[in-house]
Amino acid sequence: MILEGLNAEQRRAVEAVRGLVCILAGAGSGKTTTITRRIANQVATGAFAPTEILAVTFTDKAAGEMRTRLAALGAGGVRARTFHSAALAQLRHFAPGEVGRILSSKALMLRQIANGLPRAYRFRPAGDLATEIEWAKNRRIAPSGYLAALEGREPPIPPDLMLKVYRAYEERKAAAGAIDFEDLLERTVRLYEADEAALAELRSRYRAFTVDEYQDVNLLQQALLEHWLGERDDLCVVGDDYQSIYGFTGASAAHLLALRARGQVFRLEENYRSTPQVLALANRLVPRLGGAEKQLRADGADGPEPELRGLGDPGEEGAFVVERIRALHRDGVALEEIAVLFRTNARSADYEEVLHGARIPFQGASLLARDAARGLQKRLRGAGGPAAEAVERSARELGWLEEPPDGLGEREQTRQNDLARLVALAHELGEADVGEFLAELEARFGASVGSGVHLLTLHRAKGLEWDAVFLPRVEEGELPIRRGDPDEERRLLYVGLTRARRHLTLTWSGKPSRFLGELGVERAAPPKRKPAESDSPVVAALKAWRLARSRADEVPAYVVFHNTTLEEIAARQPSTLHELAAVPGVGPAKLERYGPEVLAALAGG
Repeated sequence: MILEGLNAEQRRAVEAVRGLVCILAGAGSGKTTTITRRIANQVATGAFAPTEILAVTFTDKAAGEMRTRLAALGAGGVRARTFHSAALAQLRHFAPGEVGRILSSKALMLRQIANGLPRAYRFRPAGDLATEIEWAKNRRIAPSGYLAALEGREPPIPPDLMLKVYRAYEERKAAAGAIDFEDLLERTVRLYEADEAALAELRSRYRAFTVDEYQDVNLLQQALLEHWLGERDDLCVVGDDYQSIYGFTGASAAHLLALRARGQVFRLEENYRSTPQVLALANRLVPRLGGAEKQLRADGADGPEPELRGLGDPGEEGAFVVERIRALHRDGVALEEIAVLFRTNARSADYEEVLHGARIPFQGASLLARDAARGLQKRLRGAGGPAAEAVERSARELGWLEEPPDGLGEREQTRQNDLARLVALAHELGEADVGEFLAELEARFGASVGSGVHLLTLHRAKGLEWDAVFLPRVEEGELPIRRGDPDEERRLLYVGLTRARRHLTLTWSGKPSRFLGELGVERAAPPKRKPAESDSPVVAALKAWRLARSRADEVPAYVVFHNTTLEEIAARQPSTLHELAAVPGVGPAKLERYGPEVLAALAGG
């Protein structure tokens, strides 16, 4: 039963029940099957008793699945836990006084601290601040060493303010008698550094260890693992450095790659998920992924070639995705087996609105569940009067910037984009009151529950799979994201490609991503759209209107709109305020001030 159905390399790994074992498992290669069978074989062969084995993974869901599989294989006594739950159990056993109230989230405390920052930084999402603190704590960096450890890293707010937030967070947490998830690991490491008797007892209990998703370990988790293991070598790790996408939290594939040189190495390259055509496209990235080379081979039948398509503008791109989703559904693909994956949450709202407009149910991301919309709805509760005025006022109170600066963190950029979208919608609705605005919000962005097309970020999609996957906006500034690590961004694209079983579609409507060239899209150029020559009649008409308006307002012409914005307006030819709002350089305030006149100038030009 344990060896049944395994391929040759999986079987070799399962039979290696002792010593240091490194399983390099490509996407869809059956890694969970392999490591659970190996653990069961450790028990079946008598190498270890079930209670002597500790299996560690990164989510409660994965740990639960592992326990279920092990029980079915006759190894039900094996402990399968996350790093944090294992540390908590050990801390409670050896030093219960070290376990305080565990914070389920840093957000509330950080939100309170952030309220005391200068106004320009007061509304930064608590999630951005939490991620930065986790980055430091996962590297075992205390507030006292934070500034020195940055070494060019740019935190979500200026370094001196971030240090102030970090210190205040640690002080408030201590005053409340609370600990966070990083503290669980840190206190357990310190316990074993100081208490040899506790360490000896732990090592006498657990003699063999298995770590799943080893490419995602950070320095703090690695330190704890090394204490567990000591001088022994009965450790099995499984991972894929090609799917190392959490560097921003402190995770690193370096531990996986280093261990590869010391132990028995097994490469799982037979893919049971995707068609040969999907894998052929993903494998084109392999020469640039570095690390431990893995060329995935498909076990299944042929499928359609992936489609890579440039579209004229974001609206055309959204319509194309809708058309393809409908075609797939007509051909028998369930909507729940279709996913649209984005680099950031900021992009998801585009497709929430597109799918709502097409009456295609969706699940997953939701504008209404994010900080901007929740804060705005709270402020508008019980309010009346014109929506445009109330929404813009509330958005400004929440820190909305009409022209956001470069360098904002991902969450803050998402929040700013969401606020701008909400303001634009309020103005688009004209004379609507607050109640009508809130009803329209729900109509456009209220997600279905548990059914329909999946809308997810690429990070959240890791470990999942669907029959059909769409990757829109494969563009410079989106994938790779601005200021992102290009190597990690490439791995993120690889993760997205390998989520697809059969149908895979990549689209773009802006400057094509550099990664498209690596995928073999020859001379990927911006999609064709109607040219807007600087002396075209449409641009000339817009410039004539701008000149008249600037003279009337007694401001320079560029204050109204830059030439590049006028040329982009002429190229896109928007016919509604909503379409005009999608043009770069047309913020909500300018939309309100100039929108009807611009549309009139276009109609006349």
